[in-house]
Amino acid sequence: MPRSQRNDNFIDKSFTVMADIILKIMPTKQRAKEAFAYYRDGMSAQADGEYAEAMANYEEALTLEDDPYDRSFILYNMGLIYASNGEHDKALEKYQEALELNPRMPQALNNIAVINHYLGERAEAENDRATADDYYDKAAEYWQRAIRLAPNNYIEAQNWLKTTGRSKADIFF
Repeated sequence: MPRSQRNDNFIDKSFTVMADIILKIMPTKQRAKEAFAYYRDGMSAQADGEYAEAMANYEEALTLEDDPYDRSFILYNMGLIYASNGEHDKALEKYQEALELNPRMPQALNNIAVINHYLGERAEAENDRATADDYYDKAAEYWQRAIRLAPNNYIEAQNWLKTTGRSKADIFF
């Protein structure tokens, strides 16, 4: 039984019913509808912390989905799972793939920056200042790109860029 049919709370059931109605009346190919159903089940599993199930659903959605924009969000969510499992290299790979399909995705840019900042903090804790600075510079680059796309977001990143002197200009403060 698909996850979407196992929802046990009113909000999830309501969303599922509405999504099913929209899927039935949308003038879309069956393949795209199936991809969306797997994506929706993946998001539900991810929200419940069932990462293996979510990943399986996302992988199936990727095999069915042709639209680059929609594929970018599937890849982004896969990156979230890898990041939450501490698999930073795989997360960065998925975020980059998402950006190749959708360069205007500030949340992927932000998450790449967050991972690089974290890796910089780890290098700094190991007294490897040169490596830390490299990671911090990468974080700054990605945060600046994210902020250009979403200037009202990432306030903490904006403050970090300013206080560390890593902002190239005061364009978003």
